[in-house]
Amino acid sequence: MVGTKAPEDAYTAEPFVPGRGGLPALRRAAAECRGCPLHRDATQTVFGAGNTDARVMLVGEQPGDQEDRQGKPFVGPAGRLLDRALEEAGIDPAEAYVTNAVKHFKFTQAEPRKRRIHKAPNLREMTACGPWLAAELAVVEPELIVVLGATAGKALLGSSFRVTQVRGTLLEEEIHGRPERLVPTVHPSSVLRADDREAAYRGLLSDLKVAAQALG
Repeated sequence: MVGTKAPEDAYTAEPFVPGRGGLPALRRAAAECRGCPLHRDATQTVFGAGNTDARVMLVGEQPGDQEDRQGKPFVGPAGRLLDRALEEAGIDPAEAYVTNAVKHFKFTQAEPRKRRIHKAPNLREMTACGPWLAAELAVVEPELIVVLGATAGKALLGSSFRVTQVRGTLLEEEIHGRPERLVPTVHPSSVLRADDREAAYRGLLSDLKVAAQALG
């Protein structure tokens, strides 16, 4: 590091990722991550949750308000909707590993004590957080990745990713140097925001059934 530059100015989590150890070691190290400026305003790092031997990894965008407060991914309304859809599609949520492309909550706030409004992470922030996702994939080695929404898709598959073009299809791509099978779908929070929530939920469910079929 040159001079007095803060580590977050480098926009990479690489120096914080431990070279060895499983998920507990990664989780402990991630709690201290200063790889980008997002850590400054967030309450805490929200690392992935689930088993090392999970067959499916679900990757979302970033923690929301509830996740930021509790320190766990997908514990808010979107997480509950996702669990319901997974069960209905035939995937046991307890056998999935859930994480986000970005591990800190990014938000805007009109003034203190006002509601914190979610703000989408930019490409630089997603890239900075990439080493954590790569480490999680290397440890869990899932049979399938379910990509939840556009931000997660861009983080894993590049900036040209469009969820509307590929949702509900089984893709085979190289991710962080490993051949992976992926099924993209929308983020469950978009279902909660949809005008026709029922139709949006059916769409999510249909995509998750493709994922369940791919798991066999």
